[in-house]
Amino acid sequence: MKKSDRYILIMAGGRGERFWPVSREKTPKQLIRLLGDQSFLQQTVDRVLEVVPLENILIITNQAQTTEVKKQLPTLPAQNVIAEPCGRDTCAAIALGAALVAQRNPKSTMAVLPADHLIQDQKKFQRVMTDCFQMASSSDVLVTIGIRPTEPATGYGYIRTGPELSTDFGRAKGRTAFWKVRQFVEKPNLTKAKRFLKSGEYRWNAGMFVWSVETFLKALKEHQPQMADACSKWTELAKRPTALSRALKKDYPNIERISIDFALMEKASHVVMADGGFDWDDLGSWTALERHMKSDSHQNCCRGELVQLDSSGNIIFDARRKQGSPIALIGIKDCIVVQTDDACMIAAKSHDQQIKQLVQLLARDDRFQGLK
Repeated sequence: MKKSDRYILIMAGGRGERFWPVSREKTPKQLIRLLGDQSFLQQTVDRVLEVVPLENILIITNQAQTTEVKKQLPTLPAQNVIAEPCGRDTCAAIALGAALVAQRNPKSTMAVLPADHLIQDQKKFQRVMTDCFQMASSSDVLVTIGIRPTEPATGYGYIRTGPELSTDFGRAKGRTAFWKVRQFVEKPNLTKAKRFLKSGEYRWNAGMFVWSVETFLKALKEHQPQMADACSKWTELAKRPTALSRALKKDYPNIERISIDFALMEKASHVVMADGGFDWDDLGSWTALERHMKSDSHQNCCRGELVQLDSSGNIIFDARRKQGSPIALIGIKDCIVVQTDDACMIAAKSHDQQIKQLVQLLARDDRFQGLK
C-alpha cells in the first residue's frame, strides 16, 4: 500500500497526575521532558515519520492542552490537532479520529497510538508498524500489538494468543509474527501474572491498534451502533470545522464513556495480534524512571545536582528552569524527590501510586489551584 493511504491517530489527552509536580493538567506526561530532550509526544511523532507522511498524523487532545501540543509540533498542520470538548474515554476519541480520516480518505488504513510510551528501538518499531499496515489493509481484521512480558506485571492488561497466522510478509522473511487473539484479560493479580508469564501465551496489551477505516466502521456499527451513528455524522461535517465543532460540543457530553477494549476489541471475532518485538515501557509512575536513568554508587538516580550523606535508593528530579543549585539529602532512603519552580514533592517510593490522591487533595484547596 502507498504511504499516502496510511494515517496515524495519536491519543494525547491525560490529566497530568502521575508525574506531579512536573506534569500538570495543561502539560501532562506526554508533553513534558522526562527522558531526553523531547517530550514523549514529540518522540512519538518522530518515530512514525518513516511510516506515514506528516500531514497524515492526527492528534486527539483536549481544550486545555491544545496550545501546548501545537507549540511542540510547529510543522504539523494546525487542523490535524483536534480537541475533544470533554473526556469520554478511548472509544469516542478513536471514533472521532476515524471520522476525520474517513472524510480525507475512506479507503485508507489507520493506526491508533498512545502519545506517552517510551520506545527506543525505532527501526524495529517502524518495521512492525509497516507489517501491521500491510495486514490491516489486506485483510478484514482489527490488529492490536502485544508486547512480550519481561516480568509478572499487574499494572497492564494482557492478550492471550491463539493460533499463529500465515502471511506472505511474515516471519520467514524476518518480519512480524501475527496470531489470532483468543482472549483479552484485565489487569491480573500477581499469581495470575506469574502464570501468564510462565505459559508464554500472553502479551502485554500496549493499547496500539491498526485497521482499515472500512473494517473499523463496520465493527463499530455492529458492536456500538450509537457511536457509529455519531461517527457517521462527524464524517459528514468534517469538511466544515465550525459545524463539526458545534456538533461535538452538543454530542460529546451524551456519548457513553467506554474504552475501545470494552466497546470493540473484546467483542469482535476478527482480532489479530502482532508481535511487538521492540522495547516498550508505559512509564506509569516516577519509580518507572529507574529503569532508564543511570544510578550512582548509592543507587540514587538523579537529574540535576545532588549532594547527599547516607542517602540511597532515591529518585531525584530537578525540573527548575534555572538549575545549578543542588538538592541536598541527609539520611533519605528509597524516596522520590521532585523540585519545580513552584512546588516540591517528597514521597516514599512505596507510596508512588498515591500521588494521584495528592493531586486531588491539592485541587480541593483554593490556595493551590495553580498547582493542579
